[in-house]
Amino acid sequence: MLKRHGRYDHHPWRGRPAYSWPGGARLAVYLGVNLEDFAFGEGLGAELAPGGPAPDVLNFAWRDYGNRVGAWRLVETLDELGLAATVLANSAMYDLAPSLIAAHRARGDEMAGHGRTNSERQSTLPPEAEAALIAEATARMAADDGIAPRGWLSPWIAESHATPDLLAAAGYRYTLNWCSDDAPIWHRTAHGPLLAIPYPQEVNDIPAIAVRRDGAEQFARMIVDDFDERLRQTRDGLPQVMGIALHPYIIGQPYRMRALRRALAHVAGHREEVWLCTAGQVFDHVAGLAPGLVPGA
Repeated sequence: MLKRHGRYDHHPWRGRPAYSWPGGARLAVYLGVNLEDFAFGEGLGAELAPGGPAPDVLNFAWRDYGNRVGAWRLVETLDELGLAATVLANSAMYDLAPSLIAAHRARGDEMAGHGRTNSERQSTLPPEAEAALIAEATARMAADDGIAPRGWLSPWIAESHATPDLLAAAGYRYTLNWCSDDAPIWHRTAHGPLLAIPYPQEVNDIPAIAVRRDGAEQFARMIVDDFDERLRQTRDGLPQVMGIALHPYIIGQPYRMRALRRALAHVAGHREEVWLCTAGQVFDHVAGLAPGLVPGA
C-alpha cells in the first residue's frame, strides 16, 4: 500500500461543478511578490552562479539587490498598471526593509506569511520548533500590520508532515504550498479545513529563470501564453486561479522588468473579463460559496 498524505482525495478535473468569481469571471489572477531576507555567509539561498566559499559575496549581493532596488522597480510597475499583489514576506524583512513593507501596505497589498527567512527550511524542524517559527513570524507581521496574515507560503515550499495542522492551529486560513490543482481545494487538518490556493511552479521566475535559465522574453511569453490559454479554457469551462510568482532579485533587473511590464500590461488589458485579485480575496470568495462547489474537506 502506497503511503498517502490524507489531506485531500482525488478530484478529477472533468465533472466538477462550475462556479464563478466576482463579476461572473471564470479566471482569477493574482501576483505573488516574494520579499525574502537571507543570512550573510550561512544558510540557504538561490544562486546566480555556483557558490564559492562563505561568505559568497556574489550570490548574497545578487539577492540583496532585489530588496534594495528591484523591489522598488516592481512597486512602480504595479502602480503604473493598477495591479494589487499578495506580498509573501519573510518576517525578517520587517526589520531589514521597513520602508519597502510600508510601501506595499500603503498600496493596499495583502501581506501573507513566508516564514522568518529563506535561509532556513521549516520542514527540518521538530513540531514544537516549527510551531514556534510560525508563531514568531506571524507575531512580527501582526505587530506592524495591525492584523495577522491569513495565508502562508513556506520558505522553499518546505513542509513537514505537521505543517498544515500547525498552520490551521495558528489561525491560517489558506496555504500556497500545494501546486496540485488549477483551482482552490480544501485540505483536511487536525484543526479544521485549510484552503489550498494554486501557487505556480511554472509561471514563477525562480524555476523559469534561475533554474531553467529562460530569458526575460521567454518568461514574459510564458505569462502571456499561460494567461491566454487559461482565458480560452475558462470562457466555457471550470473556474481557474492563475498565480504569477515574482522575486525582485530576479525579475527586478531592468531588462527583465521591461519584458514583465509588457506581459502584465497584456493581462491588465483584460480586466473587464477576468478577476484581478489577491490570494486572500480568492479565499474570501471560496469561503462564501455553497458547500460542495469546491472539492475537499
